[in-house]
Amino acid sequence: MQERIHSTIVIPNYNGMAYIEPCLASLAGEPAHVIVVDNGSTDGSRELVRERFPQAELVCLPENQGFSRAVNIGIERSKTTYVILLNNDTRVEPGFVRALEKPLNAHPNVFSGSAQMRNMHRPELIDDAGDLYCALGWAFARGKDRPAADYNRRCRIFAACGGAAIYRRGMFREVGMFDVRHFAYLEDIDLGYRARICGYNNLYIPEAVVYHAGSGASGSRYNKFKVDLTSRNSVYLIYKNMPAPQIVLNLPFLLAGFAVKAVFFAGKGLGGTYLAGLRKGVALCRSEEGRGHKVRFRRERLRAYIMIQMELWRNLLYRVTGK
Repeated sequence: MQERIHSTIVIPNYNGMAYIEPCLASLAGEPAHVIVVDNGSTDGSRELVRERFPQAELVCLPENQGFSRAVNIGIERSKTTYVILLNNDTRVEPGFVRALEKPLNAHPNVFSGSAQMRNMHRPELIDDAGDLYCALGWAFARGKDRPAADYNRRCRIFAACGGAAIYRRGMFREVGMFDVRHFAYLEDIDLGYRARICGYNNLYIPEAVVYHAGSGASGSRYNKFKVDLTSRNSVYLIYKNMPAPQIVLNLPFLLAGFAVKAVFFAGKGLGGTYLAGLRKGVALCRSEEGRGHKVRFRRERLRAYIMIQMELWRNLLYRVTGK
């Protein structure tokens, strides 16, 4: 008897020839429908998927339209209760899908769950144990480069890392889809933020283990493409999700956060790129397009905003002390 399918796995792919085959091979036997959304690859990875993994649904885009649009297309094509996003430079352990589904089945107020992502090259270390966001305007991976043995308990997180996460598909109607204006980077933080504003929770699910190569598409941890987009999106994220009084409340922290990052990237020869990205973020917020997508404050969600603010301060302490 065939196991019932409750999840669709959506894998965005862009020139992922070095990774996509082991990623898809690791999903053999997992109870899920697989959709690969190819973002205009030219390295042969699209053809590899078509020839070697005919059981996967392949959606081919004519050009690179970014992570957000690619996964939105996959989500819209899905018909299952849950949608799982998976980077093409990952490899999952057996039981991955059911491990992600189980806590969402038990907790209907949970919007998303983040898998335990380990460093593929050093699997004893965490790559991401759920994403946090703090009052400095910084998003960061919980547990990065720390022993995986220390991150084996479920807990609430600010947002699920879109590299390996499960989402309750029906809630996208209320929370909204991934914001295509992000193109790539921080779109998962934005989505998790909006879910929190709506009163939903996001979980870290350590039972679902995935190994992540890291920077498979962009090529390195720090590069002009990534720094430009993350700095732009960091400004847009704040403007979009924080009401004006909350921005004023956090402004000293935010300015300090931007200053520290500017110095950090200057030291890597990317200071100009970072500052240019900030200017692009301000321009996006001032544009009609940016203003039209700001989350409207609703009085009945005041408690959610207060809880989020307390978490922004708490995560600031965690970022500084590691505790």
